[in-house]
Amino acid sequence: MKLFVLLLLCPGLFAVKHSLKYFITASSGHPNISEFQGVGLVDGVEAGHCDSSNRILELRQDWAKKILEKDPRQLHHYSYVCFENLPDFFRGEISRLKQEFDQSGGVHILQRIDGCEWDDNTGEVTGLERYGYNGEDFIELDLKTLTWIALKPEAAATKLRWDAEININTTVDFFTKVCPLWLSTVWDIARGSLQRTVLPSVSLLQKSPSSPISCHATGFYPDRAVMFWRKDGEEIHEGVDHGEILPNADETFQMSIDLSVSSVKPEDWSRYECVFQLSGVEDSIVTRLNETKSPLTWPSPPSSSSSSSSSLLWLVLMFNKKERFR
Repeated sequence: MKLFVLLLLCPGLFAVKHSLKYFITASSGHPNISEFQGVGLVDGVEAGHCDSSNRILELRQDWAKKILEKDPRQLHHYSYVCFENLPDFFRGEISRLKQEFDQSGGVHILQRIDGCEWDDNTGEVTGLERYGYNGEDFIELDLKTLTWIALKPEAAATKLRWDAEININTTVDFFTKVCPLWLSTVWDIARGSLQRTVLPSVSLLQKSPSSPISCHATGFYPDRAVMFWRKDGEEIHEGVDHGEILPNADETFQMSIDLSVSSVKPEDWSRYECVFQLSGVEDSIVTRLNETKSPLTWPSPPSSSSSSSSSLLWLVLMFNKKERFR
């Protein structure tokens, strides 16, 4: 763990990867769900989103607006892709899948994540394109063989059809030239914002006296951070449960790590500390567990009147940390 923390806190010692990814969700059969929604993210930060049913194409960042101001043709391109091209494609694919699976009614959802990533240190560029159907992994593109991989038996027919339809030159060009060029252009303009560091607020939370104590950090940026519990100055693993790093609606991040205290005597609580460390920041945030200061209870969940930005973030969370559809 100490080696990992050293690598994390010394940017020159570990690879920093930059990414441009698009998350798309298309649906049929539900009157209250938009037929097509897309979110574009750069290094995990939402650059913009579109909603074909409500004819919305909105940029979330000043640097994204600057890019389109420099090249207005991009706005026309994204409008066409969002309102016509991709909705038509996804509508047709959902219709085919419903026929193949003999699904005459109900709600059906087809999702896609695609984009590219480059490694600052090596210059290596990688791409991805993966689909999920009704919440399960379905099919993905193998960029080495330029063939589709069926992730479940039901995707075999789609694999055969897409393998026959794939335009090899266009596919290779997109993942090796077009997407990396877009990412490089965006990064040159957005680096000042994306390279910033923001420290979190850290709280100790507990649902009940018998529950584990959760050390919760929220509001930090970027998402390259670690948290751990230590006892008498040494990191511990027993009774510790690590949570994932999740996005907030304001484009910062949050994470938590739980400590079981069922076997810890009250007089020993002060021997435990929660440590938060953020990439690029030398000092750690250390929060000591003190039995005389009762941990807070968990806050209430967000209300149903949450902003559209929050809704879109949860749309992105439909793809979990490993970018799968479960």
